Amino acid sequence: MAAVKTGRPRGLKRSKAPKAWRKILCAIPGYDPFRDADECWFEPDRAQYYIDFIETCCTHIEGALAGQPFLLEAWEKAIVANLFGWMREDFLGRPVRRYRKALIYVPRKNGKTPLCAAIHNAVFFLDDEAGQINNIAAASRDQASKLFRHIVGMIRNEPEMAKRCHEYATTRCLTKTDNTVTKVIPADENVAHGDNQHLGIIDELHAQPNRKLYDALVTAMASANRIQPLMLFVTTADYDRPSICNDEYNYAVKVRDGIIDDETYLPVIYEATTADDWTRQDIWEKANPNLSVSVSLDYLRGECKKAKEDPAYENTFKRLHLNIRTEQAERCIPMDAWDACREEIDWGTFAGKPCWAALDIGAIRDFVSLILLFGSDRGEPVTVEFEDLRGETQQCAFIRRDYWLRHFCWLPADPPSRDPRMESQIDAWSRQGHIRRTPGNVVDYDQVGSEIARIIRPYGLTALAIDQGFQGMQITQDLQRMLGDERVIAFRQGILSMAAPFRELMQMLMAGQLRHDGDPVLRWMASNVAAETRGGLTKPSKDKSSEKIDGITALTMAIGIAMTAEPPKKSVYETRGILRI
Repeated sequence: MAAVKTGRPRGLKRSKAPKAWRKILCAIPGYDPFRDADECWFEPDRAQYYIDFIETCCTHIEGALAGQPFLLEAWEKAIVANLFGWMREDFLGRPVRRYRKALIYVPRKNGKTPLCAAIHNAVFFLDDEAGQINNIAAASRDQASKLFRHIVGMIRNEPEMAKRCHEYATTRCLTKTDNTVTKVIPADENVAHGDNQHLGIIDELHAQPNRKLYDALVTAMASANRIQPLMLFVTTADYDRPSICNDEYNYAVKVRDGIIDDETYLPVIYEATTADDWTRQDIWEKANPNLSVSVSLDYLRGECKKAKEDPAYENTFKRLHLNIRTEQAERCIPMDAWDACREEIDWGTFAGKPCWAALDIGAIRDFVSLILLFGSDRGEPVTVEFEDLRGETQQCAFIRRDYWLRHFCWLPADPPSRDPRMESQIDAWSRQGHIRRTPGNVVDYDQVGSEIARIIRPYGLTALAIDQGFQGMQITQDLQRMLGDERVIAFRQGILSMAAPFRELMQMLMAGQLRHDGDPVLRWMASNVAAETRGGLTKPSKDKSSEKIDGITALTMAIGIAMTAEPPKKSVYETRGILRI
């Protein structure tokens, strides 16, 4: 296992490579490693050395292939050849590996974990660097241990590797006599730093709860004493939300497309696009490089059939098996339909007009949302049937109108901690006036009640529905005193009371009958909504949603009380005309 000698190429332009190798190196979708490689050079012998080690010394550890050599597929060989064959000079003139970071962005079951285990073992045993500190990281100890299990499984299967290191199963640690160490670091433990890191692997980056572990490991690569550190980010697609995974993906896409010139970053991205027909097998092949190898074609066919029959599963299929970022865990509010309902609204023209309002009250330290709902003068009587929780068919009669909605929300000045990027966005919305703040670290319901009374005063309030959770009791009494008992009503957020108005919300949204002014906080809440279904009834779920949905909950309540209102009676002359005597 002696290291391959490295040096500058002579008499040949650095970025050149033999033709056979060029095909391998350029097999990564959309990425040309030669484009920005003028100061780098490729060493075929070095690339072959690492490939041979993996295919000769590493094995599969489970399933039908357990114990057999880990023979690299073409796409895996492209990753290994690029990572270990390319060289450059660092700022001290030392020949080092070209790539310092790589994103391996591949759908589930394509063998990311065994590949990364093999790459780790190649670095662990072949890199000519004593005292390596290698970190295996994930969102939880269990997740990080899956990769560690493949690492030590390969080592146990190969006596030459096993006798050169020592495994500490209890602490999930590997050591060599040259002071090299590999250890497991989960995000659910306090990680202050990643030491003087040589190799770092974050498995399932999309599951990281925040960027603390990411920052700890990336900044651990700063030492000039560590000659050629390598950081691998391994993941399937995240939801379409602010996250460290999506930040890393966006950067990788810009490197791949030549927008950002970063010769030290390797973007390995296998994905379908939102424009692709996700039901076609050739699209599955495009996103899954190991289709019919480690990904079962029969399984994908079955999952696709399930997604076509169950819209709630469509986004899951797209995200996990095609690497398409989706809006939320379960298909709920399409944001293109939401955005299509935006229009410029002069709220002054609604003065004196009837409105329905609803107030959703969350935790005492979090959002309180108010929705004002204005309906068109004419309403269409509609009757729908649904199956209740007992399995019995029920009828619901209501009025369908066009609606205009307005959102207000409050937060305490010192709200709960969130992802730093989300905290920054919420602060920006507060400065822009989209969020009202109350002093202290809990919501001041006296202030909120007084402001609601002022907000509603210009309009002809028909009814104000309030969630009757524990926090709603005080503000309900205050508003009943200020607005009148008969107009402030209780509204339970159970499945039976929320299902019909939520269904109406979705239908009006798709039909463009639910107009809003583009409030960014409400849009964010709409993008967070996941659905809860029981007994054939569906409502927005606070528990399943990725973040706050208070404004959409309030909107559902407002539609609920508006649906039951009687439409204005038509004049007899509108229905039969004038009788002549």
